[in-house]
Amino acid sequence: MTAKSKRTEAKVTTTSTTKYDYDVIVIGTGPGGEGAAMNLTKAGKKVAVIEKHSQVGGGCTHWGTIPSKALRHSVSRLVEYNSNPLFNRSEKAATLTFHDILQHTTKVISDQVRLRAGFYNRNSVKIYHGSASFIDKNTLSIQTPDGSIDQLTAEKIVIASGSRPYRPHDVDFNHPRVYDSDTILSLKHDPKSIIIYGAGVIGCEYASIFRGLGCKVDLINTRDRLLSFMDAEMTDSLSYHFWNSGIVIRHGEEYDKIEGTEDGVIMTLKSGKRMKADCLLFANGRTGNTDSLKLENLDVKANSRGSLGVNKNYRTEVDNIFAVGDVIGYPSLASAAYDQGRIAADYMLNIANEGQLIEDIPTGIYTIPEMSSVGKTELELTAKKIPYEVGRASFKHLARAQIGASAVGSLKILFHCETKEILGIHCFGERSAEIVHIGQAIMQQKGAANTIEYFVRTTFNYPTMAEAYRVAALNGLNRLF
Repeated sequence: MTAKSKRTEAKVTTTSTTKYDYDVIVIGTGPGGEGAAMNLTKAGKKVAVIEKHSQVGGGCTHWGTIPSKALRHSVSRLVEYNSNPLFNRSEKAATLTFHDILQHTTKVISDQVRLRAGFYNRNSVKIYHGSASFIDKNTLSIQTPDGSIDQLTAEKIVIASGSRPYRPHDVDFNHPRVYDSDTILSLKHDPKSIIIYGAGVIGCEYASIFRGLGCKVDLINTRDRLLSFMDAEMTDSLSYHFWNSGIVIRHGEEYDKIEGTEDGVIMTLKSGKRMKADCLLFANGRTGNTDSLKLENLDVKANSRGSLGVNKNYRTEVDNIFAVGDVIGYPSLASAAYDQGRIAADYMLNIANEGQLIEDIPTGIYTIPEMSSVGKTELELTAKKIPYEVGRASFKHLARAQIGASAVGSLKILFHCETKEILGIHCFGERSAEIVHIGQAIMQQKGAANTIEYFVRTTFNYPTMAEAYRVAALNGLNRLF
């Protein structure tokens, strides 16, 4: 459709229905935008979405969650194959290149785009491709790929523009050996070594991926421990596993200078250490995609990392403009973003006045092995002086883990000493992000249904990884007196 025909269509809509072209316009088609758009259109609202890129799905589908997890899956299968004597009987281990595993990733992205585009088509949500910016609180300008400018109006607008990797000005991201978590997917050469700066979720996941491909990995952590927001025992397990696999972790370090060479990168740390690698992945934080929205036309300001402030209804300082997903910061999870969009839509439809995210949002870290948790950590419970006990199950004692040669890992259940209420679930090992949801489901129950005794009374399939809950429950209850 040409720019001219778009403008004609908008004029016809305006004169034949309301003063606005749409009831709601959503900026961005990632999980947050999709959650809002689908909820609104199913309620009978006339909805349009604006997507900057040529395909729907946002950063989650094209550069973030989906690609990294697809890459991780391929590498995990390679590691599993090489460590299983049943299959790998030769002296030489099987190998894959980054280009090899990208082929599977590209297929997954394509399947996801086709699926998500179908949602918009079936629900009659109009998609405009282009870069959106505000003219006023009801009017958006869209710069289309052919360079023309369109204008659309709406009674309400949802900002779900997502985030992008943080890029400090003193790092040359135009150098062919310097990458961020978006551009790493364009890696063409076959690195034998890599420096990963930033040991957050993204940094740790890519450390697993590149080490699984046989790369020498230096993981630079600006803090004193890995993933300090997670349970300490689980992160200690990950640190040990990284060390055991050959990943070098350098805690409490910051870069002083990054120099690109013809065939690699040299990093000098403030501590004086210098290291060289074939390439650098800079993965130290993210920035909200708000700089091109012309928020000054709304008298709205983003913070230093480009994030927008919202109230409990996901409403910004402007009464008809909402924001959801990574663009509002914490918790910056695809799962939470979708729910934020859905809940914001409920507020716009006036069918909710107390809707909010669940208190205990599960976290999944897709390293090799995985790590996942929901609820409180021991540190948090101790700080709040809540009496708790711990039930543990080691995967190496489970028949299913022995059968699947996935004995690395454990499950930990935290529960109240007196009421036996489940307070937290923490898991390290293969399939942790799936296993944790069993405990989450029980945690969401009320009263006596939410106790560790549930796992003793119920019957699990055997052999399964779910059996870890029964083992951990018995272990914990045996500690009480």
